[in-house]
Amino acid sequence: MRSAHVIRTPDQRLRIFVSSTLQELAAERRATRTAIERLHLAPVMFELGARPHPPRELYRAYLEQSDVFLGLYWERYGWVAPDEEVSGLEDEYNLCPDDLPRLLYVKSPAENREPKLTGLLNRIRDDDRAAYKYFETPKELARLVEADLATLLAERFEQSQALLHADVLSDADRVIEPARLPRPLTELVGRDDDVAEIGRMLDAGGRLITLNGPGGIGKSRLAIAAANAASPAFADGAVFVDLTAVHDAGRVPNAIAQALGVRDTGDAPVMENLVTALHDRHLLMVLDNFEQVLPAGPDLTALLTAAPGLSMMVTSRVLLRVTAERSYEVGPLPERSSVDLFVERAHAVKPDFEITPDNTDAVAGVCAALDGMPLAIELAAARIRVLSPADLLERLDRRLTVLVGGSRDLPERQQTLRRTIEWSTQLLEEDQRRLLARLGVFEGGFTLAAAEFVASDGGADTDSDADADNGYPVDADILTDLAALVDSSLVSQHDRGDRPRFSMQAIVREYAREQLWDSGDLHRVRDAHARFYLDRSAHVEQELKGERQREWLGRISDERDNLRAAERYLLGSGDWDRAATLAFRLYLYWWVSGLLGEVRTWMDEALNAGEHLDDHTWAIAVYFTRTIMFWKDPDGSVAADLTEAAELFHRTNDPEGEALTRISLALALLAGETPDLERAEEVMQVSRRLFHETGNIWGESMALVILGRVSLREQKLEQARSRFEESLAFTQSQGDAVGERVAAYHLGWAQLMLGDVDDARKDFALSVTTSAGLGHPEGLAYGLEGMVAVAALAGDVERAGHLAGAARALRERSGLHNGPTFTFHQAYLDTIAGGSDHERLDAAITAGRELTVEQAVAEALEEAARTPSTSAQPQDVPRAQ
Repeated sequence: MRSAHVIRTPDQRLRIFVSSTLQELAAERRATRTAIERLHLAPVMFELGARPHPPRELYRAYLEQSDVFLGLYWERYGWVAPDEEVSGLEDEYNLCPDDLPRLLYVKSPAENREPKLTGLLNRIRDDDRAAYKYFETPKELARLVEADLATLLAERFEQSQALLHADVLSDADRVIEPARLPRPLTELVGRDDDVAEIGRMLDAGGRLITLNGPGGIGKSRLAIAAANAASPAFADGAVFVDLTAVHDAGRVPNAIAQALGVRDTGDAPVMENLVTALHDRHLLMVLDNFEQVLPAGPDLTALLTAAPGLSMMVTSRVLLRVTAERSYEVGPLPERSSVDLFVERAHAVKPDFEITPDNTDAVAGVCAALDGMPLAIELAAARIRVLSPADLLERLDRRLTVLVGGSRDLPERQQTLRRTIEWSTQLLEEDQRRLLARLGVFEGGFTLAAAEFVASDGGADTDSDADADNGYPVDADILTDLAALVDSSLVSQHDRGDRPRFSMQAIVREYAREQLWDSGDLHRVRDAHARFYLDRSAHVEQELKGERQREWLGRISDERDNLRAAERYLLGSGDWDRAATLAFRLYLYWWVSGLLGEVRTWMDEALNAGEHLDDHTWAIAVYFTRTIMFWKDPDGSVAADLTEAAELFHRTNDPEGEALTRISLALALLAGETPDLERAEEVMQVSRRLFHETGNIWGESMALVILGRVSLREQKLEQARSRFEESLAFTQSQGDAVGERVAAYHLGWAQLMLGDVDDARKDFALSVTTSAGLGHPEGLAYGLEGMVAVAALAGDVERAGHLAGAARALRERSGLHNGPTFTFHQAYLDTIAGGSDHERLDAAITAGRELTVEQAVAEALEEAARTPSTSAQPQDVPRAQ
C-alpha cells in the first residue's frame, strides 16, 4: 500500500515546499501562499496543520516530492523537540535534496533574532545553491516570490515566449479542468484500512460506491483520501462535487456540470451536455453530502450508463437504493486512532499538549464517551486549551447523559454527535450561541462583513462605495464572538489570500438552522442574508467592468452558493422584484461563469408564477429567458420578445438595461437564415448611444463589437476593423479583460479577412491568453478557432488540426453550442480537407481532441510566435460570407 505521506496533487502541478516557524510570519505565510497559488502551483505548508514539529520522516517525504524549496525567516529559530539537536526549521533545510532549487527570504529589520537562527542564516548565505533575498512587508514578499518563481520556471523549462506570461498557462489550466479533490489542511487519522478496502471495491469493478454513515463520522475526508489513492488508475483523474449547498435534487446535474466545467448555457438540457462531456472520459467522481438530494439517484445511474469510463464515490447518511450501488459503511475510529486524532487536534490550540501517564486514561475516556466520532472528538479537543483531559471527561460524562433534546429518534452515534455539538454550544456565552445560529443561513462559507450584517439583522451602517468585503464595519463584539466559535471548532477559518473566510461543517450548520427555526428568527435572518448580497451586488456590478474584473470574478465565485441561497429565498417568498434585481446586477458574472441557464430557471419561475410582475421585473425576466436563445430563432419570436423587453426598460427609465437588451436583439437579427442587417445596425446605434450617455464604457465597447459584426456581414471590412479597434481601445483603457478578449477575437477576423495575417495572429493570441487568464472556456474556444485559420493559411496541417480538435473537445466538454454563430474557421479547414492532406488533417483533429487545455494554449501561442515571413498572402484569405 502507498505511504500515507504521499502528497496527492491530481492536477500534477509543481509543488513549492514552504519552510517557516509557526510562531511568527503569519501574514507573510498567507502572502506566500497567495503568490504560489496565483501561479497555479501547489503550496506545501506544514503550518497550515498547526504542527509545531512534524516528524522527520513526514517532511522528508514531502521534500522529496516537492519541486522548489522556499524558506521564510525572521527572528525565531523554532522549537527543538526532545532528543533533537536542531529545530524543525533547520532540519527542513538540512534535508532539502541537493538538486532542489532554493528560494530564501529574510525579513528585516530583525532586532531580536535568536543566535541559532543567525548561525543558520550565515550558513545559508554561503550556500551557492540558494537565492537569498531580504524583504520588509508581506506585499513585497508576495511580489518577490511570484517574480522569482516565474523566472525560475522559465529558466528551468525554457518554455516562455513573448506572448506567454507566467500566469497564462497556469490560469489556462483552470479554464476547463474539473474541480479537483480538495486538499485537507490536516492529516487523515486511522483510516488506512478503509482506504485500502474502498480501493479494492473499485478495482473489482464497483462503479457506484456509497460511503454511508452518520454525520460527523468522517465520510467526506475518507472519500477524498480514497479518491486520491485511486485517481492514478483513472486517465482523467478524480473530481469533487460538493453538494453541501444543494437542497433541490433537480439541481444535482447543474452541480456536477459546475464541477466538471460544463457550461449551463440554458439552450440545451444540462444532462445532455453532461453525457456529451463524459462519454469518452475515464474519470472518478466524488459526490459529497448526497443524503439531502436522494431523488437525484437515477441521474447518477443515467450518467454511469452513458459514460462507461465513469465511476462514482458518494457520501451519504443513507443509501441511495439505485442500480449498481455498492455500500461501504464508515464506522467509528478505533481507540488508538481516536486518541491520535484527539492529540493532533489538541495541538492546534495547545501546541505543547502531549499524552502523559497522568492524562492517558482521561483522554481515552473522552474518546470512548464520544463513540470514536471524529467530529465530536475534534470539538472536544478544541477545549483542551482551558480544560484538562480529566475536567473534559467529567463535563462530557455529565452533559452527554442529559442532553437529549430533539435527537431521540436519531441513531445512537448521531445522538452522541448532536449532543456533543450542544454540549459545545452550552460552553459558549449567549451572544456566541446566537451568532452561531445566525451563521447557519450561509452556504459555502462567508466573510467577516457578511457575518456582521446578518448578526445585526442588516442594521449596521453601510457605505456602498467601500470595498464589498470591508464596506460593513465589523463590530468588535462580533469579532470576539466569531473568534470564540473558531476556537471551539464550530466554525472553521480558511483565508483566501489576505481575506479571511469562514465555514461550518454540514451537521453543525444543520444544528444552527434548527436553533434559528426554534427561535422564530429564521425568516428575518434569511432576509438579512439576502439584503447583504443585494447591497453587495450593486457595488460588484461596477467592479466587474473595470480593471479589478478578474479579482472580482474570483470573489463572486466564492459567494456563488450564497447568491443561490439568496435567490431561492427571494423566489420562495414571491419577492420577484428583488430576485430579478440581484440576477440582473450580476449578469456579467453569470455569463463568464457559464451559469446563464440556472438564472433562466429562476426567471422562468417568476414568469410562470401567475402573478403580476412590475414592468422592469418582467423585462429582466424576459431578457434572461430569451437572450440565451438568440442564435436559434427560426420564427422571430425571440427577437419579438427582446424588442418588447427593450421597450419596457425604456419606459421604466433603465437605459443600460435597454442598451444591453438591444445587443441580444441585434444578435438575434443577425443569426437567422436571412439576417436583417439594416435593422440590426439601427438597433445597435441606439444601444451604443445609450451606453455612451450613461458613461458605460464596457457597454459601449460591446456595442462596437456588434456593430463591427454587422459590417463584416455587409463585407465592409475596413469599417469592421475600425469598429473592433475602437472597442479594443475602450476595453484596454478600462482594464476590462472580458471585453478585451471579445474585441481582440473579432479584430483578428477582420485583420485576417483583409489579408493582415500577422496582425490577426497577434489578436487571436491576445484573445487566447486573456480568455485563459479569465477562466473563460467560451472565449478560449473562439481564440483557438481563430488560430486554426491562421495555421491553415500557413500550411501547417498538423497544428490547424490539433487546434481544431482541441476547440471541438473544449466545446463538447463545456456544453457550448453556439460556436458556428461567431466563428469562421471551418472555411479555412475546408481548404485543407478538400485536398490531398485530408487524411493528415483528420488524424490531427483526432489527436487534438486529446490535448489538455494547457497543451492547446501552448500550441496556439507557438503559432503566435511565427515570424512574418511565414504569413500567407492577402489573396489566400477567404472572405466573410
